[in-house]
Amino acid sequence: MVNRIVVGAHYGLRDWILQRATAVIMMIYTVALAVFLLTVPSSYDGWKAFFGHVWVQVLTQTTILAVLMHVWVGIRDVWMDYIKPVGLRLGLHVFTLVWLVSCFIYSVKVVWGL
Repeated sequence: MVNRIVVGAHYGLRDWILQRATAVIMMIYTVALAVFLLTVPSSYDGWKAFFGHVWVQVLTQTTILAVLMHVWVGIRDVWMDYIKPVGLRLGLHVFTLVWLVSCFIYSVKVVWGL
């Protein structure tokens, strides 16, 4: 009988599911935006009216969060696979997290007009 000892972080399946879920959110937003572009006149007033709806703001913010989560999983995997010195890898992880959180904070300011 073979006793298997599983080691590691065990987040491969979670990351796979997260990437698929965020991709679905991005696809929904892309389709909604395409429908908007095909049906609403392309003027400043049309864009302002469309993005003035709370549901559009929520969908936009959700999509931005999904993109940032998608980016985090991908970039983190690149750092873990190709950057071998632990200190450098940790520094790149921290830099990436700070950058992505900053992008999210700025997106809240832009989407919600704060």
